[in-house]
Amino acid sequence: MITQDAAPVADFEEHRPRMFGIAYRMLGSAAEAEDTVQDAWLRWSSAGREDVEHPGAWLAKVVTRLCLNRLTSARARREEYVGPWLPEPVLTGDGALGPLESAEQRDSVSMALLVLLEQLTPVERAVYVLREAFAYGHREIAGLLDLTEANCRQLYRRAAGRVAAGRAAGPRPRFEPDPAQWQSLVETFLTAARDGDLARLEGLLTADVRYVADGGGIVGAARRPILGPDKVARFLVGALRKFAAGLPISFAEVNGEPALIVGGTVLQVEIEGGRVSEVRSVVNPRKLEFLQRQLSRS
Repeated sequence: MITQDAAPVADFEEHRPRMFGIAYRMLGSAAEAEDTVQDAWLRWSSAGREDVEHPGAWLAKVVTRLCLNRLTSARARREEYVGPWLPEPVLTGDGALGPLESAEQRDSVSMALLVLLEQLTPVERAVYVLREAFAYGHREIAGLLDLTEANCRQLYRRAAGRVAAGRAAGPRPRFEPDPAQWQSLVETFLTAARDGDLARLEGLLTADVRYVADGGGIVGAARRPILGPDKVARFLVGALRKFAAGLPISFAEVNGEPALIVGGTVLQVEIEGGRVSEVRSVVNPRKLEFLQRQLSRS
């Protein structure tokens, strides 16, 4: 039996996963998402229960508003960020970001999409995330954001159009390979890179392959994307020899996609037509703290 004092805690904990999922998709940062959920708890614990008719809607509104406030300052920080910016990686095999059973659900937490969402205004991002990732209706979103339903529809169309344009202007549309095929190709890719077999490695890369690394200026990492099979192959061979020699390598699901955990850092390898089309690496230690905690619990 839940006591009266325990009821607010139970209500909050019931909705914690969704709050974290909203905040992470809004902010692209697991650390900031955790802080946002904690701020929501402070507001929840001091709110009068008579003012809360539907806890889930009340908490979703609070978290969304808190994220909008954070996004204003985050945009200024990211303009000063050293090198490419990538979202904080999150292990998703355990449901940390909610169910990811469909391609659309997995796409909602993919690094590629979260990078594109950085182009949106804070309110456009809120509308897009609530609609696409959590299937809120426009009327519900209007209530959460204190906007009109017509305004929400307009914001969603604008956001969806900007995301679609960003996808079209990018290297290629997202492609989901068979997991066994992905692992087999990545193992071949790693062997060639470790052996320094440049010819074989280049043969595994698409003509317009790109490598993007996020070191945040804290650790050594390429500060601009590396383009083309020759440059990418040479960089990977050198990087693996210098930074990954002797480190354990394992496979995991990160942000809804298969990835490599290399000594605690994250390497995502995208494949198209049987070749590697993009490699993303997160080596900024501050961005790996949440994932490290996940790994320590697994």
